Amino acid sequence: MATRGARGFGQYDGVARALERVGDRWALLIVRDLLVGPRRYGDLKAGLPRIPTNILSDRLKELQESGVVRRVPSVRGGYELTALGRGLEPVVVALARWGWSVLGEPAEGETVTHDALAVGLRAAFRADAAASLPPTEYVLHVGDVSVSAIVVGGTLDVVPVGPGALQQPRRRSAFEPVPSAVLELQLEPAALRGVLAGDAAGTGAFVLAGDAELLARFGLTFRIEPAGPSNDASSAAAA
Repeated sequence: MATRGARGFGQYDGVARALERVGDRWALLIVRDLLVGPRRYGDLKAGLPRIPTNILSDRLKELQESGVVRRVPSVRGGYELTALGRGLEPVVVALARWGWSVLGEPAEGETVTHDALAVGLRAAFRADAAASLPPTEYVLHVGDVSVSAIVVGGTLDVVPVGPGALQQPRRRSAFEPVPSAVLELQLEPAALRGVLAGDAAGTGAFVLAGDAELLARFGLTFRIEPAGPSNDASSAAAA
């Protein structure tokens, strides 16, 4: 694909080329939601309520032209990531991890969506720690959205569930033994940052199912260290 002329950065560089393809406002959020599964135009609009309809149409067209997104032949009005687009998963997950580490408190009107929560758990997942733990299902209800995360060994299978969740294809974990251990948490969006920082017990999260052992297991399996001056100082001291 040729660069976008005057809109390009004029640099023969990987970062510049990547930003020319997916660096426009809203583009990576569209990719984030499509990482969870194929979406119709209306699904994407519902998951990104502040995006103007003309901008959503423009971004989808640009992402198709860039080879990142394609129409789903079997779903009317549907979109999915191409193999090239799915290659952005580690980039989006790493960006989500960095963003959660500096998140701060939610601003007025900010919400948590099914797809954002699913990707947030992918960002927080610690495969090495989970590999030595028993198979477990973690169900999080954050405000009005819910996800189910099944962890078997060092693998994670997370999908939106409950009211408002879109139908998902067969879960990858369907081929694994169904975990007998289930932890189910109910929390407000403002508490999610603390939960992912390893302080589920101190955030006011309400345990609907499970016990203290499973809550501790969640903290070992999902963790994003908060960024800040204290961490910077610790890193400098360690160096």
